[in-house]
Amino acid sequence: MTAPTTAPSPTTPAELESILAAATAAAGPLGALRPAERARLLRAVADALDAAADELVPLAIEESHLAEARLRGELTRTTFQLRLFGEVLEEGSYLEAIVDQSDPDWGMGPRPDLRRMLVPLGPVLVYAASNFPFAFSVAGGDTASGLAAGNPIIVKAHSGHPRLSQRTGEIVRGALAEAGAPDGTFDVIFSFERGVEALKDPRIKAGSFTGSIPGGRALFDIASQRPDPIPFYGELGSLNPVFVTPAAVKARGDEIASGFVGSATLGAGQFCTKPGLLFVPAGHGLDDAIVAAAGDVPPASLLNKRIAEGYGEGLPKIVGTPGVTPLVEASGVDGLVAGPTLVKTTVPVLLDNADTLLEECFGPFSLVVEYDGQDELRRAAEAFGGNLTATIHGEETDAADLGWLMDLLRDRAGRILWGGWPTGVSVTYAMQHGGPWPATTASLHTSVGTTAIRRFLRPVSYQTMPEELLPEALRDRNVLGIPRRVNGTLTKDDVSA
Repeated sequence: MTAPTTAPSPTTPAELESILAAATAAAGPLGALRPAERARLLRAVADALDAAADELVPLAIEESHLAEARLRGELTRTTFQLRLFGEVLEEGSYLEAIVDQSDPDWGMGPRPDLRRMLVPLGPVLVYAASNFPFAFSVAGGDTASGLAAGNPIIVKAHSGHPRLSQRTGEIVRGALAEAGAPDGTFDVIFSFERGVEALKDPRIKAGSFTGSIPGGRALFDIASQRPDPIPFYGELGSLNPVFVTPAAVKARGDEIASGFVGSATLGAGQFCTKPGLLFVPAGHGLDDAIVAAAGDVPPASLLNKRIAEGYGEGLPKIVGTPGVTPLVEASGVDGLVAGPTLVKTTVPVLLDNADTLLEECFGPFSLVVEYDGQDELRRAAEAFGGNLTATIHGEETDAADLGWLMDLLRDRAGRILWGGWPTGVSVTYAMQHGGPWPATTASLHTSVGTTAIRRFLRPVSYQTMPEELLPEALRDRNVLGIPRRVNGTLTKDDVSA
């Protein structure tokens, strides 16, 4: 099959019904597969996507306007995370298997035999994102973690890359079928209306989303207001503030200036972890270095018309705020192309205009904010809602005096950085890509990293259950060889009689 030359037609109501019915039928057989068997399915998808790179990347370039090197790297990330979830499945601790044998002398009275583990939720609806056409789209992290958990996945394709979504979906579906996955394990739907209908359907047991605050909140409300409410994991907006100490400015001011500009304009500022505000001490003297660094950043294409329109509407509101002055003059948007825009202000102006200046501006824009002393810095940090990240640039000599700032940021962000820049989210075991509202709708979870699988599982306890009716993971003999907590002790041993 070759790459499509025209956009796919909207999914019809009849097609959606068929897809939902197939996903529902697949839920039991898919969830019943041993973890290692599902790992094999994920690796088959990863292999198929890698093999199709020379077909998929040109499609992605055409529809997203992103550079080839960026897209090839993103595809590598996509297949890496599929394989990483395969390792998670084979290791097995994600199941949180616990065995408490009966104990007549238990401190709270006789204890029955209780065994607990995590089980799949059922069919999951994934809303694909526009800014990562591979890693957060059809075969992205939500799909990978949902499949790994044992749930059929229905992806609502993003309108920004429909042909890429169609072709990626065909490859994923074909790889799963060839590897022996149950029919209905995976499919893709097109059109906003079908997405809403699917989210409302009682056969869908969870939803995920990456995008804007208004769009994500609307979908979250639909999921929450169903007759049978379901979990909805939305990643929405984030300002990702960066706080710089006087000592850091003195020690490496030029490095901070160039790093800030590089991070704020990476991917034309269309990363959810873009540093939207840089707090620097009054008299920092970094303006010239910031301007010089921005001069090396050429204009770049935004992802699509809708993002360009939003950027073109939001930028003038910020730039036109009294007390906000340009560092790098606003270039506006020419078609889809925009150059970097950097402006500066002070903490009092920021706080007086928080409704405007503390709104995410998705594109190559950031705001430099001067603070005059620690009291202003504290007031600025307290003004934030939830964020995906928060960063401190300080020196070791600052550490003893910044405990208060760490405490404030811990309550407002899912990932706190000391040095470095928040763009670039490592796919690994300890990653937390989530945060309090409005960064996400569920701050307990992450959409990147291996613990993302936890979103699509729920716990079940089995009490005094016959051995033959227990899931394999909870039987006396540890046939899966996974870590289990038996009578309070973590072990891979069988349960002794």
